[in-house]
Amino acid sequence: MPPAAHSSFKIILGSKSRARQQILADMGYEFTVMTADIDEKAIRKDNPEELVMALAEAKADAIISKLQASISKEEDAELALLITADIVVVHGGVIREKPSNKEEAWEFIKGYSGSHTSTVGSVLVTNLKTGCRKGACDKAEIYFHEIPDEVIDNLISEGVVLNVAGGLLLEHPLVWPFVEAVVGTSDSVMGLHKALTESLIQQVL
Repeated sequence: MPPAAHSSFKIILGSKSRARQQILADMGYEFTVMTADIDEKAIRKDNPEELVMALAEAKADAIISKLQASISKEEDAELALLITADIVVVHGGVIREKPSNKEEAWEFIKGYSGSHTSTVGSVLVTNLKTGCRKGACDKAEIYFHEIPDEVIDNLISEGVVLNVAGGLLLEHPLVWPFVEAVVGTSDSVMGLHKALTESLIQQVL
């Protein structure tokens, strides 16, 4: 159970990801959601850890700018934490972000069939009152059984895989039966590592 101190501050989750929202709710937190609306493609790094952290920082900076334009003095005096995050899939040494189209999504998922891939995620927590900011990255590996082409076709038809890094939606009921093993945690693969997030929250308080 989350400690009682959780109620002493408010949380803003800087993500429209339903998976991240569900994970944070499962951790026992109440929160509001804001989106950064940045051009993620404009931020380029060859190193996946550097990329996901740069994206989490850019999201935080964009949301803070929005808040500064609209926040009242009373709200400004309130202790609030902003959580931003990002994730990429690394397959065969190549960074994969959200698929550009259905064809690319199909190729991505087909590549995981009977193989394995990894995710690199970042979590960044910013104390909006003090400006203290702490972030870290984590990794996970996912091993897959053979995924039938018709399952991939159904995933593509639904379209939701176009909105996630690498077209990888571990928690999807069509995908989960073909997951052989996860080395790491499923919440990490879904975009918000619970233990890491909790640790970073405590560090900025």
